[in-house]
Amino acid sequence: MKAIISHDVDHITVFEHKNDLIIPKFLIRSLIELKEKKITCKEYKLRLNDIFKNKWQNISELIEFEKRNKIPSTFFVGVSNGKGLSYSINNAAIWIREILEAGFDVGIHGIAFEDYNNIKNEYELFKKMSGLNKIGIRMHYLRNNSETLNMLSNIGYQYDTSKYEIKNPYKIGNMWEFPLLMMDGYIIEGSYKWQSLNLENAKESTIKLIEDVQKKDIQYLTILFHDRYFNDSFWTWKEWYIWLIEYLKKNHIPFISYKEAINKLNNKENI
Repeated sequence: MKAIISHDVDHITVFEHKNDLIIPKFLIRSLIELKEKKITCKEYKLRLNDIFKNKWQNISELIEFEKRNKIPSTFFVGVSNGKGLSYSINNAAIWIREILEAGFDVGIHGIAFEDYNNIKNEYELFKKMSGLNKIGIRMHYLRNNSETLNMLSNIGYQYDTSKYEIKNPYKIGNMWEFPLLMMDGYIIEGSYKWQSLNLENAKESTIKLIEDVQKKDIQYLTILFHDRYFNDSFWTWKEWYIWLIEYLKKNHIPFISYKEAINKLNNKENI
C-alpha cells in the first residue's frame, strides 16, 4: 500500500466571507469547542487573532513541511464560488502559480457538479490558468450525483477523488476514480460539526482505519488534510497530521502522487 496525500484549499482570507455566515458559524463552533474543553484558551485566542490577521490559509507552511518530508502532495484549488468557498479568481491564480512553482501538483476543487456546461467552464478556466493538460478534481464537500462522474470523464478529467469509500481505484470511461479513504474532519469531528475527539482518540481511530484498509488489500491510501488546519489555532488537527506522516513513514508506507499512481495503473492495464 502507498499513501496519496492531498489538501483542499477552502479559504484564503477571512474577509472573503463578509457576505456569508462562515465567520459567525466559526465563532460559535470555537465557543462550543472551548466550552467542551476540546480546545484550550490559547487556541481560542489564536483563532481570534487569525480573524484580525485576515489569514485563513496555511499553504506555504504546508509546502515547507511536505518538502522536508519528501511528500509529493496535491493541492485542490477552486476557480468558482459556492457553498462556503468564496475566494477570488485572482487569489486562486496566485496560489495555483505558487504551488506549481514549488513543485507540487494542483487540481480543481470543484463547485459545479450537476450542470455539464458549468463543470466544463471550470475545467477550461483552470486549464487556462494553470497551463496543465492532465487535470484532476475533488468536489467541494465531496458533492456528486449519479451523473457527475460520467460528465467529468466526458469533459476530459484525468482523475477524480470525490467518492468517500473503501475501494481500489477504478475506471469511469477514460477517467480514474480514486476513492477518498481518510479525511481529517471525519476523523476528528466524526458526525459533529465541531471537534469531538482529542489527539489520542484521533490516533487510535486512524490506526484502526489504516489496519482495516490494509486487510482489504487496498493499493492506495488516499488522505485529505485541509491546509486551513495546519496551524497552532487547530492544535489537535495539526499534531494529528504531523503524527500521521511519521506513522506512515515508520510503518514503511511510501508516498506517491495521483499522477504517479495513474502511470502505474495504466502500465498494468497495458501488460
